[in-house]
Amino acid sequence: MSDLPPVSHALDDAIRRAIDSKTKPLGALGAVESLAVRIARVQGTLTPDLHRCRLTLFAGDHGIAHEGVSAYPQAVTRQMVANFLAGGAAANVFARANGVELRVVDAGVAGEPIDAPGLVSRRIAAGTRNFAVEPAMTEEQCDAALRAGDELGVNVAADAAAFGEMGIANTSSASLVAHKLTGIGLDALIGRGTGLDDGGLARKHAILARAAARTAPRLDARRALCEYGGFEVVMMAGAMIGAARAAAVVLVDGFIAGAAALAAVELAPALRDYLVFAHRSAEPGHRAVLEALGARPLLDFEMRLGEGTGALLAWPVLKCAAAMLSDMASFESAGVSGPDG
Repeated sequence: MSDLPPVSHALDDAIRRAIDSKTKPLGALGAVESLAVRIARVQGTLTPDLHRCRLTLFAGDHGIAHEGVSAYPQAVTRQMVANFLAGGAAANVFARANGVELRVVDAGVAGEPIDAPGLVSRRIAAGTRNFAVEPAMTEEQCDAALRAGDELGVNVAADAAAFGEMGIANTSSASLVAHKLTGIGLDALIGRGTGLDDGGLARKHAILARAAARTAPRLDARRALCEYGGFEVVMMAGAMIGAARAAAVVLVDGFIAGAAALAAVELAPALRDYLVFAHRSAEPGHRAVLEALGARPLLDFEMRLGEGTGALLAWPVLKCAAAMLSDMASFESAGVSGPDG
């Protein structure tokens, strides 16, 4: 996956001149201008076109859930898959409001395979193993999940690709993947997830500290994903790389997506310039992940739902940034006097 081509900087000077010539004071659109530059680089044009976004929502279960690290039972993952397919979740509502196509992928939901109209099956297994006592998955399973994600990303058929997740206990997975990739302390990475009380949070800390002690302090991306990832997390990492290979702008959602992005950037370093970080989650570990990636998120609404909801809210901002560069008049074309008269 390291063969992902880097974005081109050949047009950087021309892009900057085009933005500075628009009918506005220099820099007046702030971070929107920087966002327009990033989009133009990905598309390799002075007139970027962002009209279609697709949200791919990966669902998978985690053996660590049986240790009691979540306030919700594991069965909720499967129940929420049905809710997504029925159109009733927050992700569905936000996607409809913004004209975004949503597809749901079974990456490894516990129980029997789900047979439902509209579901995309890339099922690796019926959930991961309990990483408190053994690796979450085999190397073969990890590679299969990366390949499946890459294939889904390459075939995203959209200008922008957003990725979401559903999996009870996946904040535990994200915390440990981020911990092993960055060396950031667990105290900075572990949060309440689905809403643990103080006792539940203390128990989660103890369980994850025990799980972390199983392996070396730092791991490479593939090893960290094998030891602590979820099938939905690994598949999302592969999908980010695949979507970038298809020259799509990649919208990164919250904490779990951020952990997947950390791993994906290590696997394919050129990916970093394809990524736009949608929002800062209220989950405390997300701030640390964003800092590790050198990322400045577009929004901060104190959300921690996942499902790609933050990415969906950021999509209109991306469309506006691209339209500004492509459609906004210049001082010359509008007959407006510039700053020099």
